[in-house]
Amino acid sequence: MMFSNRLVNILIPTISVFLGLLVGAFIMLGFGYNPLTGYLSLWEGAFGDSYFFGETLRQVTPYILSGLAVAFAFRTGLFNIGVEGQVIMGWLASVWVGLAIDAPMIIHLPLVIIAAALAGAAWGFLPGLLKAKLGVHEVIVTIMMNYIALYTSNALVRNIISDGQDRTDRIPETASLTSEWLAALTQYSRLHYGLLIALFAAAIMWFILNQTTRGYELRSVGFNQDASRYAGMNVGRNIILSMVISGAFAGLAGAMEGIGTFGYQSVKGGFTNIGFDGIAVALLGGNAAIGVVLAALLFGTLKVGALNMPTGAGVPTELVDIVIAMIIFFVASSYMIRWFLLKMKKEGK
Repeated sequence: MMFSNRLVNILIPTISVFLGLLVGAFIMLGFGYNPLTGYLSLWEGAFGDSYFFGETLRQVTPYILSGLAVAFAFRTGLFNIGVEGQVIMGWLASVWVGLAIDAPMIIHLPLVIIAAALAGAAWGFLPGLLKAKLGVHEVIVTIMMNYIALYTSNALVRNIISDGQDRTDRIPETASLTSEWLAALTQYSRLHYGLLIALFAAAIMWFILNQTTRGYELRSVGFNQDASRYAGMNVGRNIILSMVISGAFAGLAGAMEGIGTFGYQSVKGGFTNIGFDGIAVALLGGNAAIGVVLAALLFGTLKVGALNMPTGAGVPTELVDIVIAMIIFFVASSYMIRWFLLKMKKEGK
């Protein structure tokens, strides 16, 4: 049996998903649940009617952008664990600008989206700068900046934006991504136009990395900094630029929640997990733009469909978290799957 490298890269996440679902089925059996009924309930909870389908696509939207943020950094040799903090700051910036400015939608909405991207980019700039100039590992800095983002946003919401309240006012319609047409089409789900922005961002990532000279430099620096420096590339500048672009994608993910799903910002008792789930999305998607979109669709399906499992099959939603964890485990252990496929390839010659 012959496997090309491209086919191997496609088979690894596919097999990982299958193995994760298979292990999840055995776990359901072990606890006395019917896995067929459980997965059927999950499917119906994600695609059973137009409302659930709209909610699934709504959940997919920020996952695409947070996955792109992680994947872009990965492709350039960086590990951006700070996507969660960048999501929070993008969320905050989008709502803040939405409330602070009074303008027609044609001006207001683009300003809000740009503000979210700039906030995420700014939150990615500092780790990139410290990495480029002082060699400080970006994992440490970005982890710490997640907590700084969380508590800074809470303080700003309570003391600056909302005048002592735990949430801001709702943003005006001129700054909102919501759509009455999409809502009516999906039985008034929270689906909004942000999905189009997320898909466009995936195309932008592909274009930057694969069709531009700057993208070639970014990938080259990620592959080998010494060789890139010898070739005349500015390694430090490319590291900073990579983190800035990654942060911009994450900031847009926050905007999808701030001006799309919820329409406000509130004091948070913990992380949104959008950024952390983006790590899993990027891994499953092979750090490729189209792969991230497909992986985000899978994760959105699992997250939304899981809500129907307790009522539809009596299966606790925590079992879906186990399935997701197993998928990530098999993706992280992909070298075993790759070894098996390559062995089959050699035997087939």
